Amino acid sequence: MARVSPSSHEASLRLARVRQKDTDAELSLRKELHARGLRYRLHVPLLTKPRRVADIVFSLAKVAIFVDGCFWHGCPEHASWPKSNAQFWREKIEANRARDADTDQRLQASGWRVVRAWAHEDAPKAAQRIEDVVRSAGSRP
Repeated sequence: MARVSPSSHEASLRLARVRQKDTDAELSLRKELHARGLRYRLHVPLLTKPRRVADIVFSLAKVAIFVDGCFWHGCPEHASWPKSNAQFWREKIEANRARDADTDQRLQASGWRVVRAWAHEDAPKAAQRIEDVVRSAGSRP
């Protein structure tokens, strides 16, 4: 598949300014987790070559949390496929999905539990899912 470029230099600069960490969805989820008494680490690199960084990590329980943006990760509910430069975006989002699946597989093979939360998810519901996984891991969070 041929590599396609962004539609313009301006578009590339605009997209480069989109937050990758400390997004509103991530902050809301962290607030919920903290209110439940769960303590965690942030933006921890768990894999090297290729480098993969989890948004929220419960080290003792070996639980890695990723908060995925609906557009960037192709949410099944909210994914939108841009009409402008469509091939570029399809390849980009599909590559993100493939990278996510590879990350999940590698972490699980290393004994980690992986939880993915969508940016659109209700923070209390996502926090409950995560709390259940962390507490079932048997380690003190």
